Amino acid sequence: MASHSHHSHHNHTSGKNLKTAFLLNLGFTIFELIGGFYVNSVAIISDAIHDLGDSISLGTAWYLDTKSKQKPTRTFTFGYRRFSLLGALINSLVLIVGSIYVIIEAIGRIIEPELIDPQGMLIFAIIGVGVNGFAAWKMSKGKSLNERVISWHLLEDVLGWFAILVAAVILQFWDIPYLDPALSLGFGMFILSNVFLRLKETLMVFLQGHPEDVDREKIEKELLAIDKIESIHHMHIWSLDGEHHVFSAHFKLKEITGLEELLIVKNQIKAYLKKYNFEHLTVEIETANECCEFSEEMEE
Repeated sequence: MASHSHHSHHNHTSGKNLKTAFLLNLGFTIFELIGGFYVNSVAIISDAIHDLGDSISLGTAWYLDTKSKQKPTRTFTFGYRRFSLLGALINSLVLIVGSIYVIIEAIGRIIEPELIDPQGMLIFAIIGVGVNGFAAWKMSKGKSLNERVISWHLLEDVLGWFAILVAAVILQFWDIPYLDPALSLGFGMFILSNVFLRLKETLMVFLQGHPEDVDREKIEKELLAIDKIESIHHMHIWSLDGEHHVFSAHFKLKEITGLEELLIVKNQIKAYLKKYNFEHLTVEIETANECCEFSEEMEE
């Protein structure tokens, strides 16, 4: 016997945040391209190309996040929530490539310093910190993996522009051409280490690993305390997108007197699990004399 339950979360916040971040990033990219050609700055044009890649990633994430909120179909019976994971994976990979590119460029400029226009740097850095900082702040409120990966993506830009801002101020007084690439190198390595953690988290959800915010042992122990439950097997807890989780399990009962008693046990199970707000809940009830083919032992 199985039961299926659903619950809804905030469905529009992440999409609005991604849309805002995308439009801000795209607008700033166009501004950078125009400004870079106007002041004849290869560094700014290069960063504009990097931001163009960010804009494409943000646009992809926005589309996939919107797609993830569509209702279930016959093909995708769990709905499209896992599509947002695809956005998180794509943006993690783009961020890794972008960070490696920044690190390589920074090392090259430390070895062979280039002349920098500190006045132009200062103006663009102030605008860059402001625009990207606002976008990163908007995305930092998100709860989905997609939003968290994007927030790191934007944080990379904020820290990069902050490095340029600090360097621009110092360069107003001292000629230290390797200062900007040295700061960029440090921030690039910091972002790279964090995005690897996010990528690991994303892959764990993709591979249906157990969610870290759910205590399996506690749930199993408290469910076994319910009267008439003999044992629990074939218990699975996994996540659709890192935020919305799924629960399914088979419950072996002790001797019961009839269907009414069975329904009481089933409702007790559902009432207990309700506090965990699982997106999908499936409960299989087995009587004392029923043999289940899925009662295999689980490896640690």
